[in-house]
Amino acid sequence: MEHGTHAHDTHAQHTHEDHAHEGHASGPTTWGTAAKATLHCLTGCAIGEILGMVIGTALAWHNVPTMILAIILAFIFGYSLTLYAVTKAGLPLRAAIGVALAADTVSIAVMELVDNGVILLVPGAMDAHLMDALFWWALALAFAIAFLATTPVNKWMIGRGKGHAVVHQYHH
Repeated sequence: MEHGTHAHDTHAQHTHEDHAHEGHASGPTTWGTAAKATLHCLTGCAIGEILGMVIGTALAWHNVPTMILAIILAFIFGYSLTLYAVTKAGLPLRAAIGVALAADTVSIAVMELVDNGVILLVPGAMDAHLMDALFWWALALAFAIAFLATTPVNKWMIGRGKGHAVVHQYHH
């Protein structure tokens, strides 16, 4: 009898954030859940980065402005994917922006830091052109390493009701 009362009292003390995470998974966050969240992040980052590199190359920009554009577009496309999903689920745009910022900022930042760091470390990658195999090989390697580095971050955040856990309450 005491257990039932305690469970009800504990449930009454849960915050809105607890319920946001609660609807997604029971128990500890799985690596699969974290990988799906990271893949979502990687998709937006990849679209933005590749578009930024194509634009920078087409405009004959130097590496730094091209990289800055690619990072900005990675954030824009990363946020846009979440905005699309949560507004489609019925969330008003203003609230959806807050959800996207809360869900994606850390994930995209880690993804961008790691993948751009890898590209900087691969000899010749910064000077490779879109038609060079080195460009695409280095980019694929950078995305793979960034995925592996960001997945544990997302697992940790989701497990605490942060990051992509904020979005899960809007998935049906």
